Amino acid sequence: MTAETDDSEFITQLVGFGLNEKEARLYLLLLKYGPKPSSMLAKSLKTYREDVHRTLTGLIGKGMVNSSLNLPTVYAAVDLDVALDATLKKRESELCEMERKKQELEELSKKQYFRPSDEFCTFKIIQNLKELVAVTVPLLNSLEEELLFVVPQELAVFASLYGINEASKKFIERGGGIRCILDISNSMIDLVQELLDIGCNVRHYSEYRGIFFVVGDGNKSLNAINVDIGSFSLDEPITMLWIDSPTYANYLTFNFEMVWEQAVPAAQRIEELLKRRGLHTFDR
Repeated sequence: MTAETDDSEFITQLVGFGLNEKEARLYLLLLKYGPKPSSMLAKSLKTYREDVHRTLTGLIGKGMVNSSLNLPTVYAAVDLDVALDATLKKRESELCEMERKKQELEELSKKQYFRPSDEFCTFKIIQNLKELVAVTVPLLNSLEEELLFVVPQELAVFASLYGINEASKKFIERGGGIRCILDISNSMIDLVQELLDIGCNVRHYSEYRGIFFVVGDGNKSLNAINVDIGSFSLDEPITMLWIDSPTYANYLTFNFEMVWEQAVPAAQRIEELLKRRGLHTFDR
């Protein structure tokens, strides 16, 4: 494996941990070559100093980079273990806060009378990753039969980071089934193995260019409108349509089945990728 490939995979994993690509490249540069002023960073990254300053500001806010007090200012990467632990603690805190608010709302709902609305379909627009968690986890908790999804790599990483895969595991343990279609690359092998380990039926479809969507029990669905994710902050903006229309869910299911028939099993795809890297075994 070349150093360039190593750097590319390292950057991919950093993006999966909440950095955007510019932040990941700059942070890796500081990790590899030590503290540098912004002028040298701009030269190394072949960009403008203003662009580097914006990226540094983001990294400092994430606790990934420190700056010196002397002039000219020199920037240094925070040790990787320290930076990642700080990011995890922040996310744990955000999830705890969401859980607390959920419990408060459940208690408040017991004092209210809400008119049932099962007789007609509803929809809403999901506007950020926090709202996506708030919709997806309850969906998995309510399902009885099957979940289908075709999602980009970024949403698959997000599901692993924010407890959606854990909710998926519990759904499967209750007797449910999950089938998913992904465009599986080298950087996704561990992530796909995680899905396989919890019991998901995963297939690979190369360079998928169709719509991305999720369908639950043939009557609820999430349809991606814009999921161009730059980071995995819960405030990261996205646009998805949530709708509980069986008619629309059936349309998406029809599309899913067509792609599913053309896709190949994940284990077969991973075996091919490992062979290309010089490995000839795949631990199932």
